[in-house]
Amino acid sequence: MKPETLGFFEKVYEVAKQIPVGRVTSYGAIAKYLGASKSARIVGYAMNGSHGKDVPAHRVVNRKGLLTGKHHFEGTNLMQQLLESEGIEVIENQIQNLESVYWDPVKELK
Repeated sequence: MKPETLGFFEKVYEVAKQIPVGRVTSYGAIAKYLGASKSARIVGYAMNGSHGKDVPAHRVVNRKGLLTGKHHFEGTNLMQQLLESEGIEVIENQIQNLESVYWDPVKELK
């Protein structure tokens, strides 16, 4: 991986660490906040590589609230279990009432 990609990953982790318990954001929202709005997929790659970095990757979902990264977690439903333990309702791999738990770093981090 290129050094600038690794630097971007660290920035992604810094944003993800600020997502409050019981809230979620999207890959695209983090990318937009970091000034790279076309890089949602790279944010996804960063989340995949976040194991052991104390990053709440379970709080980052796709723009429709789907748990698209769930297969990167150990166990069958670990991502869903982590979200539910924070009071977020998940049905068929999709967050319910997404707008009520959505956290937008562009608005929340000034």
